Amino acid sequence: MTSPDRVPDEPLAAQLRIALMRAVRRLRAERIDQELSDSHYSVLAQLERHGGTTPRDLAAFERVQPPSMTRIVAGLVERGLVVRTDDPADGRQVLVVATDAGLHTVRETRRRRDVWLTRRLAELDPAERDVLTAAADILRRIADS
Repeated sequence: MTSPDRVPDEPLAAQLRIALMRAVRRLRAERIDQELSDSHYSVLAQLERHGGTTPRDLAAFERVQPPSMTRIVAGLVERGLVVRTDDPADGRQVLVVATDAGLHTVRETRRRRDVWLTRRLAELDPAERDVLTAAADILRRIADS
């Protein structure tokens, strides 16, 4: 099936970029809290996956400068989604830890996104799902390189 927006001679890189951006934009719409920015959500997801960490480590993971991470963390603290605590291993350090509300936000958003995508995938025939299975592995390799 050909997309009506697809230009037949368009390079593969452009086709994939457009398709991926649209898919990501649509998945992001399934966020439980529409006022939460992508950066805020990404930090929460990182904390949910790996537990409490320092703002410096969060900044490195998110590839932002420490002052930007300070603002992101402050916004999350203000919303009650994270707390700052003393690092038990180094009292000079502060750890950022997701609250129960922050963990719920990440988990419910993930659940909603999975439900949306599962419904879309169910509309495809088995051969199309097989192609997407292979594409997921390839895209993961591209993203990890």
